[in-house]
Amino acid sequence: MFSDADAAALYDLMYPWDVARYPSDAFHHDLVMAADAVLDVGCGTGSMLHHARECGHSGRLAGIDPNRAALERARRRTDIEWYEGTAADVSWDREFDLATMVSNAFQCLVGDDELRASLAAIRTALRDGGRFTFETRHPQARAWEGWTPGNPDDRNAADVVDASGRALRVWHEVESVVGDVVTFTETTAEADGAVLRVDRTSLRFLDVPALNAFLAEAGFAVEGQYGDWFRGPVTGASQVIVTIARRT
Repeated sequence: MFSDADAAALYDLMYPWDVARYPSDAFHHDLVMAADAVLDVGCGTGSMLHHARECGHSGRLAGIDPNRAALERARRRTDIEWYEGTAADVSWDREFDLATMVSNAFQCLVGDDELRASLAAIRTALRDGGRFTFETRHPQARAWEGWTPGNPDDRNAADVVDASGRALRVWHEVESVVGDVVTFTETTAEADGAVLRVDRTSLRFLDVPALNAFLAEAGFAVEGQYGDWFRGPVTGASQVIVTIARRT
């Protein structure tokens, strides 16, 4: 058995929030700590907001995510607001200074209607002049081509020991690339290759013009857009698009 709760716990093991180790985490952390009221859209297990509170953030922190098992882990802290669902499911009106979507969560907004609804809800949740920060993988880097091809013996597969001491192997396999949408599976198996779980995900890889068109349509102005976590420009070699947009 490998439950949703097991998967959520494994995520925290494989992708810990660490501002000293990961420049992406430090980038978002600085913005969160400078804002009085923060909404984290796609908060997952809540690691970013947990860390902000541990570092002394005394304002309002709220997280929303459709994954119930992830939220159960997030709710280990009761001094943060947690909501199950998507941004479009909740009607916040000018309540936050900053909204975030970290760890490439923005790419999970695959369809045009879903993307527009989420952006509209995030804008409505922000106070006048409030900011929305997020990142996406730059499509020019074609990150999906470097993901493992599905062979559990591949040297790029991730080996991890979970909280119960069970040795696991996790790998990915791209199923399709249709336009700017990549669909892939993530397989979790025991060390001997016995498959415990297969999850399927689709991600959207928007380039800068398409991304900024959606933002403008939703009522956002791009305040800053970077090709790395040190606020360098977006270039032909950039692997990421980091965006700070302001509600207009």
